[in-house]
Amino acid sequence: MTSVLERYRIRPDGPTVMATTLYRKFTIEAGRYLSAISAGHPCARMHGHTFIIQVHVTGPVQKGTGWVMDFAELDGKIQAVRQELDHKVLNDIGGLENPTTELLARWIWDRLAGDLPGLSRIVIQENPQSGCIYTGDIERDGRL
Repeated sequence: MTSVLERYRIRPDGPTVMATTLYRKFTIEAGRYLSAISAGHPCARMHGHTFIIQVHVTGPVQKGTGWVMDFAELDGKIQAVRQELDHKVLNDIGGLENPTTELLARWIWDRLAGDLPGLSRIVIQENPQSGCIYTGDIERDGRL
């Protein structure tokens, strides 16, 4: 299976297509505790983060509009996910019983992928030094 970038970079019938990745950044304030680690670990206790989340979309720049997609349309797709997470205890949300940053990224991907063609990555920063970049599941998507 080819990546989104490979799919859009060159057309077999001629001209190069401008492949571009755009992103929208948003923040959520949320509490969590990691339930699958030892009780002595600091993250096993309830704590909170200001998560900075980026949703990346890759695709061809459309001739008529000059963009991959309208940022307002992207905002609309992100808004429901943001509302579901912001100012919540992540452990109380279905599918996030052990809300590591990695599993949170996948959870967001799963909520957006069906309605967001070209979704190419979810980036989550949980503090200035640490974060996660998720680009889809290898088994499900057949790629690295």
